Amino acid sequence: MIARKSMNLEINQLQIKVPNLPAPILSIPQLMIPTCQQLAILGPSGSGKTTLLNAISGLIDVQANQLFWDNIDLARLSANKRDQWRFNHIGIVMQDFHLTQGLTALENVLLPYAFRHRHIPDKIKQRAVGLLEKMNFHQISGKVECLSRGEMQRVSIARALLSKPDILIADEPTASLDAENSEIITALLQEMATQAGCTLIVSTHDKNLAYKMQRRIYLENGEIRHEN
Repeated sequence: MIARKSMNLEINQLQIKVPNLPAPILSIPQLMIPTCQQLAILGPSGSGKTTLLNAISGLIDVQANQLFWDNIDLARLSANKRDQWRFNHIGIVMQDFHLTQGLTALENVLLPYAFRHRHIPDKIKQRAVGLLEKMNFHQISGKVECLSRGEMQRVSIARALLSKPDILIADEPTASLDAENSEIITALLQEMATQAGCTLIVSTHDKNLAYKMQRRIYLENGEIRHEN
């Protein structure tokens, strides 16, 4: 496992509100996630799972003094600095993959890096190939639209890990997969996060996935009801 510096998450009195709704859609009085923990967030649809993921990854605005990563208050970063912080520290695996058709698997893994750099060094290309190979994926020159859903998710995970993130976030990573591929993707997420030495935070309805994590929190109506 790669040795990492501390990257703890601390939430204090986090509330996410939207116009025309009387109650917050997310209300978390306190939550601590230590470095390298593997955490599952469970709850019914509309319970706030994705909103919580978006808040902790800096994709939606929060108020000052509510959410800290390693003593960095995300609310006090400018939009540009927050985007740069996310690129440097967080890898995101999205539910519907967000792969670009017409590009190869390898090109999709490299795409976030290509958006920020004019030239892609050979070492970055080699890392992308290595990540795919670690997940037993060898069709690096195949167009992504020709892949199975399980293969697409492997490409998505490799893309999320390319920047060597401190935190890997996955939103319903097994939602569209059959039982066999769900088992494979669950094992890969855990294995790759452990090897990379990064925190793994997963939102899911998949109880098999959830019970393989070190910790589980249960959301309902935007609040943590219990955890184990």
